Amino acid sequence: MVKIAPSTDPAKNFDDLLSYINEIRFAAHFLHVDVMNSNFVQKTNFDENFVAKINANTAMMLDVHLMVNEPDVLKYIEAGANIVTVHYEAFENKNKLKNALKLIREHKALAGLSIKPNTSVEEITSFLDYVDLVLVMSVVPGSSGQKFMEETYNKVSLLKDYIGKRPIQIEVDGGIVPEIAKNLKKCGADILVSGSYVYSSKDRVLAIKELMQN
Repeated sequence: MVKIAPSTDPAKNFDDLLSYINEIRFAAHFLHVDVMNSNFVQKTNFDENFVAKINANTAMMLDVHLMVNEPDVLKYIEAGANIVTVHYEAFENKNKLKNALKLIREHKALAGLSIKPNTSVEEITSFLDYVDLVLVMSVVPGSSGQKFMEETYNKVSLLKDYIGKRPIQIEVDGGIVPEIAKNLKKCGADILVSGSYVYSSKDRVLAIKELMQN
């Protein structure tokens, strides 16, 4: 059974987000916290202070996705992140990327590495020994509600082969609905991020179960 991580991105404000969290907290496995500050993607939403505020108001595990150039990962760990995912493309110097991943693990959080749709799996194979999770973006990062890119299936299957017996989870984010969830599970995905599908559903708990059970 795949794990489901609803995203904070569609929430209108903090009160709306808290209401959303209370509704889904026993059905979902993680809360996927999208962080954007306009230097990696165009959108700006919030920073480590907002993560800390979320952490103070929920016992859910926080899966923090940093769409930020060369982020200070320690700030997010201190704010309560359980998983800290950085983007491969956000580090021009790949030694800095490797150091960031090591630092996340040293501070007892899970280290995640994300790739945009136009980044090949082959580009990140040398980093697999430093990560606990790879997040494959199935839409262009930066906004909720985009259509799932079909080429993601092949990327997930290929990534599964490269991972082999390593204890690395594959997460997919963007445009996921039940039929796509079913296909991604067959390809080897372990965690599915849902923004619009769960948030816009009349019965959000049922929507999570539909994604999980396919």
